[in-house]
Amino acid sequence: MREVFCEILQRKLFLPEKCERIVSFSPAITEALFKIGLEDKIKAVSTYCVRPKEARKKIIIGSYSTFKKEKLDEIKPDLIFTTTGYQLDLANKLLENYPVYAIRLPATISDLIATCCEAGLVAGYFEEARRLQKYLLTKLNEIINIKSSSKVITEEGKISQQNNPTVYLEIDLGGPVTFGAYSYITDALNFIGFKNIFDKYCNEWLKPDDKYVKDISPDIIIYEPKMFSKKRNQKDIIDALTKRFGEIKAIKYNNIFITPGIYDFLAHHGPSFINEVIPWLVSIKTKYTFSI
Repeated sequence: MREVFCEILQRKLFLPEKCERIVSFSPAITEALFKIGLEDKIKAVSTYCVRPKEARKKIIIGSYSTFKKEKLDEIKPDLIFTTTGYQLDLANKLLENYPVYAIRLPATISDLIATCCEAGLVAGYFEEARRLQKYLLTKLNEIINIKSSSKVITEEGKISQQNNPTVYLEIDLGGPVTFGAYSYITDALNFIGFKNIFDKYCNEWLKPDDKYVKDISPDIIIYEPKMFSKKRNQKDIIDALTKRFGEIKAIKYNNIFITPGIYDFLAHHGPSFINEVIPWLVSIKTKYTFSI
C-alpha cells in the first residue's frame, strides 16, 4: 500500500500501488485519466463526464454534488476523485466512507496541466502521468509560438494590427458568469494576446457588472451557452446581449463568438482545453477585425 496525503482535505489515504477501481466526479479528471490510458480502471463517473465519448459508457454514479451510495458500495473504489470549489462539500461527505482525493481547480494554464498529471500520480501511474504532462506542455508551446494578431481598419481605410484586443467572456451557468484574475480562462486569454476586461478582479469567477461591460465596450464577446442547451441560435444570443449592453463595440462590428458543441467548452479544464479550446481562441484572434 502507498500512503498519499491530500493537502486540500487534510487527510491521509492508504492506496494500492496502482489503483484498479477508480471513480471520478470531475469531468476534467475523467478526461485526463482516459488520456493517460486508464479507461479500464475507471469504474464510474458523474453525469457531466462526457469527454472522451467513451466516458459516457461508464456507470453514472452521481452529479456535481450527489452520489449513489449503493452503487459505490458495489464498486468498492480504491480511489475517488473530486475537485475543490463546488465539489468540496461532496468530497467531505464521501470521506466518511471512501478514499477521496480532491484536486484543486486550476488558476492558470500551468495549474491545469499540473492537475491532469496529479491525477495520474495519485492513482499510481507515474510514467503515464508524466507522459501526458510532457505532451500537453509540448502542445501548448507549439500553440503559443504561433504568431497571431488581429486586423484593425482605421477611419482612413488602412489596415493595422491589434495585439491585445479586449474581451468580455460569459458562460451561462444557470445565470451569466464571467472570470477574474484567478482563472485558467483568463490566463489562456492572456497567453494568446487577448485582454480579459475582468482580469483585475481578484476572483476565480464572478457575476458580471453589465454597466462595467458597457463602459469598457470590449472589442470581442465570447459566449458559452449552458451545458446540454440547444438554445444556440446566434441571432437570439446577440439580441439578448444587445438588450443588456446596447451597441457596444463587439456587437457593432459583429465580433461575437459562440463556443462550439453542447458540452462545456471553456468551462472544462481537462486536456482538451489545450488541444481544442486554445487553438479555437487563437483562430478567433487571427480572424478578428474591427474598425476605429
